[in-house]
Amino acid sequence: MVNINIKTEKSPCCVGIWHLLAGILMLLIGAYVWLNPVASLIALSLYLGAGLIIIGAGYIGSSLNLDSGWFMFVGLIDIIIGIVLVTNIGVTAATLPIIFALWCLAVGAAQLVSAYRLHKIELPWGWSLTLGLLGIIFGFLILHYPGIGAVTIGTLLGLYIILYGVLEITEYIYFRRWLNAE
Repeated sequence: MVNINIKTEKSPCCVGIWHLLAGILMLLIGAYVWLNPVASLIALSLYLGAGLIIIGAGYIGSSLNLDSGWFMFVGLIDIIIGIVLVTNIGVTAATLPIIFALWCLAVGAAQLVSAYRLHKIELPWGWSLTLGLLGIIFGFLILHYPGIGAVTIGTLLGLYIILYGVLEITEYIYFRRWLNAE
């Protein structure tokens, strides 16, 4: 049998004003990203390139410790691609919607296969079929109109940041009420 001890003492880590401030800041950033999806896509391109450079350096460091030629190769490729992305922000921002479209096509195709398999074993398959078709249609629309992809990525990112801000504020309010009730 497992005994679980739950601390009921008041913990300042859970109710800091930083939750509230972070939530408000995330709401503001989310609203900006949501209302400026193209500018946000350019920033995302810069972060992606910088991230690849950092990851590539990590792979190279690991390759030296592990004596791995593959890690060295992947690290060099990541750094080269990262540098290309950082030095060509416009190209990176322009290609992200295409990558997103290809992802939508791949996921849509996988959902169609899943729907077929579900139908074959007599399980509910309608939602999988519908989402698969929508994903494929959406992917082709983005490939045909890449601007839709840019706006979509920025809009979804903004919505996520807004929801994160709401979560932070809700946690602050919830934990404040919980502490005041004790």
